Amino acid sequence: MTAFLDLAGADPLDYFARLVAEDESLNLLEAAATLAQDEWPQLDVQQLLADVDELALRLKRRVPPDAVASQRLRLLNQFFFQDLGFAGNVNDYYASANSYLHEVLKTRRGIPISLSLLYAELALQLGLRARGISFPGHFLVCLKLPAGDVVMDVFHGRSLSRDALEELLHPLRERAGVSDPADLPLELFLQPCSPRQWLARMLRNLKEIHRRAAAWVLLLQVQHRLLILLPDDAEELLDRAYTLERLMQWPEAVADYERLLGLHPPVELAQQARARLDQLRQSPGGRMLH
Repeated sequence: MTAFLDLAGADPLDYFARLVAEDESLNLLEAAATLAQDEWPQLDVQQLLADVDELALRLKRRVPPDAVASQRLRLLNQFFFQDLGFAGNVNDYYASANSYLHEVLKTRRGIPISLSLLYAELALQLGLRARGISFPGHFLVCLKLPAGDVVMDVFHGRSLSRDALEELLHPLRERAGVSDPADLPLELFLQPCSPRQWLARMLRNLKEIHRRAAAWVLLLQVQHRLLILLPDDAEELLDRAYTLERLMQWPEAVADYERLLGLHPPVELAQQARARLDQLRQSPGGRMLH
């Protein structure tokens, strides 16, 4: 008899941890939906998944069984951008709700990465080969069609030509002091990202949103998720330790600094961690932190 886990009834962080434990079984849509539970702990993630499935069913009813890939893509774009009205939230880009899928579904507004996730999910359910592209500064979706790849900017509801993609890369090349595009070729930035990388980018977006808002408790929750997702990321450990200090959670901060040093990080990170450890241990009550 098969045993089923009631993940939806678990603590939000434990639920997330189980969802992302193995790359092979990682359900990107479900894991991304749980990110909102930091602000909406009682969010019904299974209902959200059912709502997305219902949208996919509505779309499939419009697609002839013998439709070729290009026709499926046209019908997807008509449904997603025109009929449903999904678009980028240009008026309130940095609102945390833009990263929460249940809010994006409700308002039909989001940021590139959240809109791309919903778009790619519908594309996959329609039988199209869709992958996320973690492009610098702007998340994209690549669809592989028999005639060639189509790169979608879901935030603006348009496909991008090679020239348009090269133009998007221009500021990055300038900052890097690269004059010859061949030194930073476009193809380098069009590699598909894994579900784990997709989630990490969503969480890092939220991290910056909460930092801007000085929402330290929410920031810490996001950092917990990042380190569940990427347990050996030294930079994330250092960053979480700083947040723990700000929240006066001294023993937990010390544990993160010590864990970071155990990873044998780059010299600069190790120096920062040792300096903070020394300062914490010299502070009043520091003996309790050894």
